[in-house]
Amino acid sequence: MKIATSVFVGLIALAIDSCWAGNLEEKYAWSELKFDWPSKEAEQEAITSGRYVPANNLPLGIEVWRDKLFVTVPRWKSGVAASLNYIQLPTDEKSPVLRPYPSWEDNNLPIEVSAQPVAETAAGRAEAKKPALVGEGLKLNSSIVSTFRVRADECNRLWVMDTGLADILGNPNQVAPPAIVIFDLETNQLIRRFTCPESVIKEDTFFANIVVDVSKHDCDNAYAYIPDLGAYSIVVYSFKDNKAWRVKHNFFHFDPLNGDYNVGGVNFQWTDGVFGLAVGNEKTDGSRDVYFHALSSTKEFVVSNKVLQNETYSTSPDCYYEFKLLGDRGANGQSSAEFFDKDNEIVFYTQVNKDGVGCWNAKKPYNQDTQGLVDSDSTALVFPNDLKVDQDGYLWVLSDRMPAFIYQSLKPEEVNYRILRGKARELIRGTPCDIE
Repeated sequence: MKIATSVFVGLIALAIDSCWAGNLEEKYAWSELKFDWPSKEAEQEAITSGRYVPANNLPLGIEVWRDKLFVTVPRWKSGVAASLNYIQLPTDEKSPVLRPYPSWEDNNLPIEVSAQPVAETAAGRAEAKKPALVGEGLKLNSSIVSTFRVRADECNRLWVMDTGLADILGNPNQVAPPAIVIFDLETNQLIRRFTCPESVIKEDTFFANIVVDVSKHDCDNAYAYIPDLGAYSIVVYSFKDNKAWRVKHNFFHFDPLNGDYNVGGVNFQWTDGVFGLAVGNEKTDGSRDVYFHALSSTKEFVVSNKVLQNETYSTSPDCYYEFKLLGDRGANGQSSAEFFDKDNEIVFYTQVNKDGVGCWNAKKPYNQDTQGLVDSDSTALVFPNDLKVDQDGYLWVLSDRMPAFIYQSLKPEEVNYRILRGKARELIRGTPCDIE
Protein backbone atom coordinates (compact mmCIF):
# COMPACT_ATOMS: atom_id res chain seq x y z
CA MET A 1 0.00 0.00 0.00
CA LYS A 2 2.84 2.34 0.85
CA ILE A 3 4.48 1.60 -2.50
CA ALA A 4 1.26 2.34 -4.36
CA THR A 5 0.81 5.57 -2.42
CA SER A 6 4.38 6.62 -3.22
CA VAL A 7 3.87 5.94 -6.91
CA PHE A 8 0.61 7.91 -6.88
CA VAL A 9 2.25 10.87 -5.14
CA GLY A 10 5.12 10.72 -7.61
CA LEU A 11 2.74 10.82 -10.56
CA ILE A 12 0.91 13.79 -9.07
CA ALA A 13 4.22 15.60 -8.55
CA LEU A 14 5.21 14.87 -12.13
CA ALA A 15 1.88 16.18 -13.41
CA ILE A 16 2.21 19.36 -11.37
CA ASP A 17 5.75 19.86 -12.61
CA SER A 18 4.58 19.36 -16.19
CA CYS A 19 1.90 22.00 -15.71
CA TRP A 20 4.39 24.53 -14.45
CA ALA A 21 7.37 23.84 -16.69
CA GLY A 22 7.23 24.68 -20.38
CA ASN A 23 9.25 23.01 -23.10
CA LEU A 24 10.42 24.07 -26.51
CA GLU A 25 8.24 22.81 -29.33
CA GLU A 26 9.80 21.70 -32.59
CA LYS A 27 8.33 23.97 -35.28
CA TYR A 28 10.47 23.13 -38.31
CA ALA A 29 12.99 20.42 -39.15
CA TRP A 30 15.11 19.43 -42.13
CA SER A 31 17.48 16.68 -43.14
CA GLU A 32 18.72 19.08 -45.82
CA LEU A 33 17.57 22.62 -46.44
CA LYS A 34 15.20 23.42 -49.28
CA PHE A 35 15.17 26.69 -51.22
CA ASP A 36 12.48 28.48 -53.20
CA TRP A 37 14.18 28.28 -56.59
CA PRO A 38 12.73 30.25 -59.52
CA SER A 39 12.16 26.92 -61.27
CA LYS A 40 13.09 23.24 -61.13
CA GLU A 41 15.38 23.87 -64.08
CA ALA A 42 17.24 26.62 -62.20
CA GLU A 43 17.75 24.31 -59.22
CA GLN A 44 19.01 21.47 -61.39
CA GLU A 45 21.38 23.78 -63.27
CA ALA A 46 22.81 25.01 -59.95
CA ILE A 47 23.35 21.43 -58.79
CA THR A 48 24.96 20.41 -62.07
CA SER A 49 27.32 23.39 -62.04
CA GLY A 50 28.28 22.88 -58.39
CA ARG A 51 26.85 26.24 -57.31
CA TYR A 52 24.38 24.34 -55.15
CA VAL A 53 25.45 21.37 -53.03
CA PRO A 54 22.51 20.59 -50.70
CA ALA A 55 24.65 18.90 -48.03
CA ASN A 56 26.83 22.02 -47.72
CA ASN A 57 23.98 24.30 -46.64
CA LEU A 58 23.90 24.56 -42.84
CA PRO A 59 21.46 26.98 -41.14
CA LEU A 60 23.03 28.97 -38.32
CA GLY A 61 21.34 32.24 -37.34
CA ILE A 62 17.69 33.22 -36.88
CA GLU A 63 15.65 36.37 -36.41
CA VAL A 64 11.90 36.98 -36.32
CA TRP A 65 10.14 40.04 -37.71
CA ARG A 66 6.37 40.02 -38.20
CA ASP A 67 5.67 37.44 -40.92
CA LYS A 68 9.32 36.62 -41.66
CA LEU A 69 11.56 34.12 -39.90
CA PHE A 70 15.08 34.88 -41.11
CA VAL A 71 17.54 32.01 -41.43
CA THR A 72 21.20 32.52 -42.31
CA VAL A 73 23.33 29.97 -44.15
CA PRO A 74 27.03 30.91 -43.96
CA ARG A 75 29.29 29.86 -46.79
CA TRP A 76 31.27 27.36 -44.71
CA LYS A 77 31.73 25.28 -47.86
CA SER A 78 31.14 25.80 -51.56
CA GLY A 79 27.68 25.25 -53.00
CA VAL A 80 25.61 27.44 -50.66
CA ALA A 81 22.46 28.52 -52.48
CA ALA A 82 21.86 31.77 -50.57
CA SER A 83 23.29 33.08 -47.31
CA LEU A 84 20.43 35.35 -46.15
CA ASN A 85 16.96 33.82 -46.29
CA TYR A 86 13.56 33.86 -44.68
CA ILE A 87 10.60 31.57 -44.09
CA GLN A 88 7.22 33.10 -44.82
CA LEU A 89 5.03 32.94 -41.71
CA PRO A 90 2.65 31.47 -40.85
CA THR A 91 3.22 28.10 -42.47
CA ASP A 92 2.04 24.58 -41.70
CA GLU A 93 4.96 23.09 -43.62
CA LYS A 94 7.23 21.01 -41.40
CA SER A 95 10.22 21.61 -43.69
CA PRO A 96 9.46 24.94 -45.35
CA VAL A 97 11.53 26.34 -48.19
CA LEU A 98 13.96 29.20 -47.62
CA ARG A 99 13.44 32.32 -49.71
CA PRO A 100 16.54 34.44 -50.39
CA TYR A 101 16.38 37.95 -48.93
CA PRO A 102 15.98 40.46 -50.37
CA SER A 103 16.30 38.50 -53.64
CA TRP A 104 18.14 35.73 -55.43
CA GLU A 105 20.23 38.31 -57.26
CA ASP A 106 21.45 39.80 -53.99
CA ASN A 107 22.64 36.38 -52.82
CA ASN A 108 24.55 35.38 -55.95
CA LEU A 109 28.32 35.16 -55.59
CA PRO A 110 30.07 37.55 -58.01
CA ILE A 111 32.80 34.94 -58.57
CA GLU A 112 32.91 31.21 -59.13
CA VAL A 113 34.08 29.29 -56.06
CA SER A 114 34.99 25.74 -57.02
CA ALA A 115 34.61 22.92 -54.53
CA GLN A 116 37.71 22.17 -52.46
CA PRO A 117 38.47 19.51 -49.85
CA VAL A 118 37.61 20.68 -46.36
CA ALA A 119 40.78 21.68 -44.52
CA GLU A 120 41.81 20.51 -41.09
CA THR A 121 40.17 22.97 -38.76
CA ALA A 122 40.84 24.68 -35.47
CA ALA A 123 38.66 27.10 -33.55
CA GLY A 124 35.90 26.35 -36.03
CA ARG A 125 37.83 28.05 -38.84
CA ALA A 126 40.23 26.92 -41.55
CA GLU A 127 43.73 26.52 -40.19
CA ALA A 128 45.59 25.50 -43.33
CA LYS A 129 45.39 28.73 -45.27
CA LYS A 130 44.32 32.35 -45.02
CA PRO A 131 41.57 33.62 -47.32
CA ALA A 132 42.65 34.98 -50.67
CA LEU A 133 41.33 38.44 -51.57
CA VAL A 134 39.61 37.75 -54.86
CA GLY A 135 36.79 40.26 -54.99
CA GLU A 136 36.69 42.82 -57.75
CA GLY A 137 33.77 44.73 -56.32
CA LEU A 138 30.16 43.72 -55.81
CA LYS A 139 27.61 44.34 -58.53
CA LEU A 140 25.07 45.45 -55.93
CA ASN A 141 25.58 47.21 -52.61
CA SER A 142 22.74 45.07 -51.31
CA SER A 143 24.66 41.87 -52.09
CA ILE A 144 25.17 39.41 -49.25
CA VAL A 145 28.19 37.15 -49.58
CA SER A 146 28.07 35.27 -46.27
CA THR A 147 26.44 36.09 -42.94
CA PHE A 148 26.21 34.23 -39.65
CA ARG A 149 23.71 36.21 -37.59
CA VAL A 150 21.37 39.15 -38.17
CA ARG A 151 19.30 41.47 -36.02
CA ALA A 152 15.99 43.25 -36.59
CA ASP A 153 15.80 46.46 -34.54
CA GLU A 154 12.91 48.45 -33.05
CA CYS A 155 12.94 50.76 -36.08
CA ASN A 156 12.07 47.90 -38.47
CA ARG A 157 15.55 47.62 -39.93
CA LEU A 158 17.48 44.41 -40.54
CA TRP A 159 21.18 44.61 -39.66
CA VAL A 160 23.37 42.08 -41.44
CA MET A 161 27.05 41.46 -40.71
CA ASP A 162 28.36 40.29 -44.08
CA THR A 163 31.76 38.64 -43.60
CA GLY A 164 32.40 38.72 -47.35
CA LEU A 165 34.08 35.33 -46.94
CA ALA A 166 33.19 32.25 -49.01
CA ASP A 167 34.18 28.57 -48.76
CA ILE A 168 35.61 29.12 -45.28
CA LEU A 169 36.50 25.47 -44.61
CA GLY A 170 37.75 24.63 -48.08
CA ASN A 171 39.38 27.26 -50.26
CA PRO A 172 38.59 30.48 -48.36
CA ASN A 173 38.01 33.48 -50.61
CA GLN A 174 37.56 37.05 -49.35
CA VAL A 175 35.05 37.98 -52.02
CA ALA A 176 34.37 41.40 -50.49
CA PRO A 177 35.52 43.27 -47.37
CA PRO A 178 33.45 42.71 -44.23
CA ALA A 179 30.49 45.08 -44.19
CA ILE A 180 27.42 46.04 -42.20
CA VAL A 181 24.41 45.89 -44.51
CA ILE A 182 21.15 47.48 -43.33
CA PHE A 183 17.73 46.93 -44.92
CA ASP A 184 14.37 48.64 -44.44
CA LEU A 185 12.08 45.75 -43.52
CA GLU A 186 8.98 47.70 -44.51
CA THR A 187 10.16 48.10 -48.12
CA ASN A 188 12.93 45.45 -48.38
CA GLN A 189 15.19 48.19 -49.75
CA LEU A 190 18.82 48.79 -48.86
CA ILE A 191 19.39 51.64 -46.41
CA ARG A 192 23.16 51.51 -46.20
CA ARG A 193 26.22 49.36 -46.75
CA PHE A 194 29.11 50.26 -44.45
CA THR A 195 32.39 48.65 -45.43
CA CYS A 196 34.53 47.99 -42.38
CA PRO A 197 37.75 50.05 -42.49
CA GLU A 198 41.12 48.34 -42.24
CA SER A 199 41.56 49.85 -38.77
CA VAL A 200 39.02 47.41 -37.29
CA ILE A 201 40.15 44.32 -39.20
CA LYS A 202 43.05 42.14 -38.06
CA GLU A 203 44.67 39.03 -39.49
CA ASP A 204 42.54 36.68 -37.38
CA THR A 205 39.32 38.70 -37.53
CA PHE A 206 36.15 36.60 -37.64
CA PHE A 207 32.73 38.23 -37.35
CA ALA A 208 29.94 35.82 -36.43
CA ASN A 209 27.45 38.01 -34.59
CA ILE A 210 25.88 41.47 -34.48
CA VAL A 211 23.63 43.14 -31.91
CA VAL A 212 21.93 46.53 -32.13
CA ASP A 213 21.50 49.16 -29.42
CA VAL A 214 18.74 51.65 -30.30
CA SER A 215 15.52 53.22 -29.08
CA LYS A 216 12.53 53.35 -31.43
CA HIS A 217 12.16 57.01 -30.43
CA ASP A 218 15.64 57.87 -31.77
CA CYS A 219 16.38 55.62 -34.74
CA ASP A 220 19.35 57.64 -36.02
CA ASN A 221 21.20 57.27 -32.73
CA ALA A 222 21.78 53.54 -33.25
CA TYR A 223 24.87 51.52 -32.50
CA ALA A 224 25.89 48.04 -33.58
CA TYR A 225 28.26 45.89 -31.56
CA ILE A 226 30.11 43.22 -33.53
CA PRO A 227 32.23 40.75 -31.53
CA ASP A 228 35.45 39.64 -33.22
CA LEU A 229 35.90 36.14 -31.86
CA GLY A 230 39.23 35.61 -33.66
CA ALA A 231 41.01 38.89 -32.88
CA TYR A 232 39.43 39.23 -29.41
CA SER A 233 37.80 42.63 -29.73
CA ILE A 234 34.43 44.31 -30.23
CA VAL A 235 33.80 46.59 -33.20
CA VAL A 236 31.43 49.45 -32.39
CA TYR A 237 29.55 51.11 -35.25
CA SER A 238 27.71 54.43 -34.99
CA PHE A 239 24.84 54.73 -37.46
CA LYS A 240 24.58 58.50 -36.99
CA ASP A 241 28.29 59.13 -37.57
CA ASN A 242 28.69 56.24 -40.03
CA LYS A 243 31.99 55.20 -38.49
CA ALA A 244 33.42 52.28 -36.55
CA TRP A 245 36.14 51.68 -33.99
CA ARG A 246 37.73 48.65 -32.34
CA VAL A 247 37.59 48.10 -28.58
CA LYS A 248 40.09 45.75 -26.92
CA HIS A 249 40.00 44.15 -23.49
CA ASN A 250 41.42 41.11 -21.72
CA PHE A 251 37.88 39.88 -20.99
CA PHE A 252 37.34 39.35 -24.72
CA HIS A 253 39.79 36.42 -24.80
CA PHE A 254 38.96 32.74 -24.43
CA ASP A 255 39.60 30.75 -21.26
CA PRO A 256 42.28 28.10 -21.95
CA LEU A 257 40.62 25.81 -19.39
CA ASN A 258 37.27 25.89 -21.20
CA GLY A 259 38.08 25.23 -24.83
CA ASP A 260 37.25 21.51 -24.84
CA TYR A 261 33.90 20.43 -26.29
CA ASN A 262 31.96 17.19 -26.56
CA VAL A 263 28.87 17.69 -28.71
CA GLY A 264 26.83 14.95 -30.34
CA GLY A 265 29.66 12.45 -30.03
CA VAL A 266 32.23 14.84 -31.51
CA ASN A 267 35.20 15.98 -29.41
CA PHE A 268 37.01 19.15 -30.49
CA GLN A 269 38.85 22.17 -29.13
CA TRP A 270 38.08 25.79 -29.94
CA THR A 271 39.75 29.08 -29.05
CA ASP A 272 36.82 31.38 -29.84
CA GLY A 273 36.84 34.61 -27.89
CA VAL A 274 34.09 37.18 -27.33
CA PHE A 275 30.97 35.88 -29.02
CA GLY A 276 27.67 36.36 -27.20
CA LEU A 277 26.33 39.88 -26.65
CA ALA A 278 23.04 41.13 -25.21
CA VAL A 279 21.82 44.67 -24.55
CA GLY A 280 19.72 45.27 -21.43
CA ASN A 281 16.87 47.68 -20.79
CA GLU A 282 17.39 51.42 -20.44
CA LYS A 283 18.17 52.59 -16.90
CA THR A 284 17.06 55.81 -15.23
CA ASP A 285 20.31 57.51 -16.30
CA GLY A 286 19.72 56.55 -19.96
CA SER A 287 22.44 53.89 -20.07
CA ARG A 288 22.10 50.19 -20.79
CA ASP A 289 24.15 47.22 -19.67
CA VAL A 290 25.88 45.24 -22.41
CA TYR A 291 26.39 41.63 -21.35
CA PHE A 292 29.05 39.58 -23.11
CA HIS A 293 31.02 36.35 -22.98
CA ALA A 294 33.58 34.40 -24.98
CA LEU A 295 32.41 31.13 -26.51
CA SER A 296 35.29 29.17 -24.98
CA SER A 297 34.57 30.38 -21.48
CA THR A 298 31.98 29.95 -18.75
CA LYS A 299 32.19 33.49 -17.40
CA GLU A 300 29.86 36.43 -18.06
CA PHE A 301 30.90 40.08 -18.12
CA VAL A 302 29.17 43.45 -18.39
CA VAL A 303 30.00 46.99 -19.49
CA SER A 304 27.91 50.14 -19.88
CA ASN A 305 26.88 51.01 -23.42
CA LYS A 306 28.00 54.57 -22.69
CA VAL A 307 31.56 53.29 -22.43
CA LEU A 308 31.43 51.47 -25.77
CA GLN A 309 29.79 54.44 -27.50
CA ASN A 310 32.55 56.84 -26.46
CA GLU A 311 35.22 56.21 -29.09
CA THR A 312 37.97 58.16 -27.32
CA TYR A 313 37.37 56.57 -23.93
CA SER A 314 36.66 52.99 -25.06
CA THR A 315 39.84 52.82 -27.14
CA SER A 316 42.09 54.07 -24.33
CA PRO A 317 43.58 52.10 -21.39
CA ASP A 318 41.67 54.38 -19.02
CA CYS A 319 38.44 52.41 -19.46
CA TYR A 320 39.86 49.05 -18.33
CA TYR A 321 38.01 48.92 -15.01
CA GLU A 322 34.67 49.83 -16.60
CA PHE A 323 34.40 46.19 -17.68
CA LYS A 324 33.11 43.99 -14.87
CA LEU A 325 32.98 40.26 -14.15
CA LEU A 326 29.39 39.22 -13.44
CA GLY A 327 30.02 35.60 -12.54
CA ASP A 328 30.46 32.03 -13.75
CA ARG A 329 27.96 29.57 -15.24
CA GLY A 330 29.93 26.56 -14.01
CA ALA A 331 31.35 23.43 -15.65
CA ASN A 332 30.38 22.88 -19.30
CA GLY A 333 28.69 26.28 -19.37
CA GLN A 334 30.09 27.36 -22.75
CA SER A 335 27.63 29.44 -24.73
CA SER A 336 27.49 30.88 -28.22
CA ALA A 337 24.61 33.35 -28.58
CA GLU A 338 22.65 35.13 -25.86
CA PHE A 339 19.58 37.37 -25.97
CA PHE A 340 17.99 39.80 -23.52
CA ASP A 341 14.22 39.38 -23.17
CA LYS A 342 13.28 42.97 -22.36
CA ASP A 343 9.75 42.20 -21.16
CA ASN A 344 10.86 39.70 -18.52
CA GLU A 345 14.44 40.97 -18.02
CA ILE A 346 15.80 37.49 -18.62
CA VAL A 347 18.98 36.64 -20.50
CA PHE A 348 18.55 33.46 -22.54
CA TYR A 349 21.68 31.76 -23.80
CA THR A 350 22.70 28.60 -25.62
CA GLN A 351 24.37 25.74 -23.73
CA VAL A 352 26.36 24.00 -26.46
CA ASN A 353 28.02 21.41 -24.20
CA LYS A 354 24.70 20.57 -22.53
CA ASP A 355 22.45 20.29 -25.61
CA GLY A 356 20.28 22.93 -24.05
CA VAL A 357 19.21 26.51 -23.43
CA GLY A 358 19.98 28.38 -20.23
CA CYS A 359 18.56 31.48 -18.57
CA TRP A 360 19.47 34.10 -15.98
CA ASN A 361 17.24 36.65 -14.28
CA ALA A 362 19.08 39.96 -14.66
CA LYS A 363 17.70 41.15 -11.30
CA LYS A 364 19.62 38.41 -9.47
CA PRO A 365 23.33 37.83 -8.78
CA TYR A 366 25.19 35.87 -11.43
CA ASN A 367 26.32 32.50 -10.08
CA GLN A 368 25.73 28.80 -10.65
CA ASP A 369 22.69 28.76 -8.36
CA THR A 370 20.89 31.47 -10.35
CA GLN A 371 21.33 29.80 -13.74
CA GLY A 372 18.35 27.90 -15.11
CA LEU A 373 18.24 25.19 -17.77
CA VAL A 374 14.95 25.82 -19.56
CA ASP A 375 15.27 22.83 -21.88
CA SER A 376 17.78 20.15 -22.82
CA ASP A 377 17.51 17.38 -25.41
CA SER A 378 20.31 15.17 -26.73
CA THR A 379 18.49 14.82 -30.06
CA ALA A 380 16.60 18.04 -30.76
CA LEU A 381 19.08 20.48 -29.23
CA VAL A 382 22.45 19.18 -30.39
CA PHE A 383 24.46 22.40 -30.76
CA PRO A 384 21.93 25.17 -30.23
CA ASN A 385 23.52 27.88 -32.35
CA ASP A 386 21.25 30.92 -32.13
CA LEU A 387 18.19 32.19 -30.29
CA LYS A 388 15.89 35.20 -30.25
CA VAL A 389 12.76 36.36 -28.40
CA ASP A 390 10.10 37.82 -30.70
CA GLN A 391 7.59 40.63 -30.11
CA ASP A 392 4.98 38.14 -28.89
CA GLY A 393 7.20 36.75 -26.16
CA TYR A 394 8.20 33.52 -27.88
CA LEU A 395 11.75 32.20 -27.62
CA TRP A 396 13.02 30.77 -30.91
CA VAL A 397 16.03 28.43 -30.98
CA LEU A 398 17.97 26.98 -33.92
CA SER A 399 20.03 23.80 -33.49
CA ASP A 400 22.18 22.45 -36.31
CA ARG A 401 24.72 19.77 -35.28
CA MET A 402 27.47 22.06 -36.55
CA PRO A 403 30.44 20.15 -35.06
CA ALA A 404 29.50 17.03 -37.03
CA PHE A 405 29.05 19.21 -40.14
CA ILE A 406 32.56 20.64 -39.71
CA TYR A 407 34.56 17.65 -38.49
CA GLN A 408 32.64 14.65 -39.82
CA SER A 409 29.55 14.62 -42.02
CA LEU A 410 25.82 14.77 -41.47
CA LYS A 411 23.56 11.88 -42.40
CA PRO A 412 20.93 12.88 -44.99
CA GLU A 413 18.51 10.25 -43.70
CA GLU A 414 18.39 11.94 -40.27
CA VAL A 415 16.90 15.21 -39.11
CA ASN A 416 19.90 17.53 -38.79
CA TYR A 417 18.47 21.03 -38.43
CA ARG A 418 15.67 22.20 -36.17
CA ILE A 419 13.94 25.41 -35.20
CA LEU A 420 12.11 25.24 -31.89
CA ARG A 421 9.83 27.68 -30.10
CA GLY A 422 8.33 28.21 -26.66
CA LYS A 423 6.66 30.96 -24.64
CA ALA A 424 9.45 32.61 -22.65
CA ARG A 425 7.36 33.09 -19.50
CA GLU A 426 6.40 29.42 -19.48
CA LEU A 427 9.93 28.20 -20.16
CA ILE A 428 11.36 29.92 -17.09
CA ARG A 429 8.57 28.82 -14.75
CA GLY A 430 9.96 26.74 -11.90
CA THR A 431 13.57 27.63 -12.73
CA PRO A 432 15.88 30.04 -10.86
CA CYS A 433 14.93 32.59 -13.56
CA ASP A 434 11.25 32.60 -12.61
CA ILE A 435 9.84 36.10 -12.13
CA GLU A 436 6.62 35.07 -10.35
